Amino acid sequence: MSCCTPEGTCGTNAGTNAGTATAVAVAVADTTVSTAYRISGMTCGHCRTAIATVVGALDGVVSVDVDLTGGLVTVTTVGEPHDDAIAAAIDEAGYELTGRAA
Repeated sequence: MSCCTPEGTCGTNAGTNAGTATAVAVAVADTTVSTAYRISGMTCGHCRTAIATVVGALDGVVSVDVDLTGGLVTVTTVGEPHDDAIAAAIDEAGYELTGRAA
């Protein structure tokens, strides 16, 4: 469940930094693919950390970049991403993947 209230405030007082992107890097492999996803429900630094942590832990994920202001998460993977696994991880963290960004 998201820490954020329906009004878009953080229930953890973890800070907002709403316009700052954060990257979580893992070991870089031979062939990588970057895919952007639209995510709803992200509003604060805690949201950024939660998404980066759960998606970054998935097999094949090399890095995760979270853009709170744009509502986007860019995931770099070894080979093609596993959209279902990414969506499940984001859902489990309390957010909603609404589709790939164009």
